[in-house]
Amino acid sequence: MPKIERLRLDKPNIGLLSPEFMDDVARLKEKNLAVDLLERLLRDEVKARMKTDVVSEKKYSDRVLESLRKYHNRAIETAQVIEELIAIAKEMQADLAQADKLGLNPDEISFYRALIQNESAVRELGNTNLRELAKYITEQLRHITTVDWAMRDSVRARLRNLVRRALRRWKYPPDKADEAVELCLKQAEVLSESWSVG
Repeated sequence: MPKIERLRLDKPNIGLLSPEFMDDVARLKEKNLAVDLLERLLRDEVKARMKTDVVSEKKYSDRVLESLRKYHNRAIETAQVIEELIAIAKEMQADLAQADKLGLNPDEISFYRALIQNESAVRELGNTNLRELAKYITEQLRHITTVDWAMRDSVRARLRNLVRRALRRWKYPPDKADEAVELCLKQAEVLSESWSVG
């Protein structure tokens, strides 16, 4: 009898998303229980690990929701949704491991992810320049961001201009520069509370 059957669903433990644990989940006889458990664990993992990373939080939340939508609409079978959710968990772990290798702090990684959404920027600037740009933007925004900045148009405009100038200085491709600016502002808004405390 797999150890998973003894777990309580009301308090899932996000540290359980190991390969062995996911194999146990996949082998559960009660497939609906496995789906429910994986859903809760993934949602908690996204909330806990990516609450200050706008891009990753949206990416993984959307993927979990899409898999569950297909399952609830009977477009895929229970075994298929379990496979999809396990694949998402594995990708999330690989993504987090890759982030650790970048040599950036968590705030810088969040901005880095916002900047790499543009494939032409990744091709033209490369990882090293994008990491430096993420560090620069993080540092600049941290200095002028306050808790109530989102409510003041003048501060928002100043932040927007700061990000635009940084993108131009690093020769960030203009095709998606506006998207990058907006993502950076959303990211700054999420981080502003912790910045003002620290």
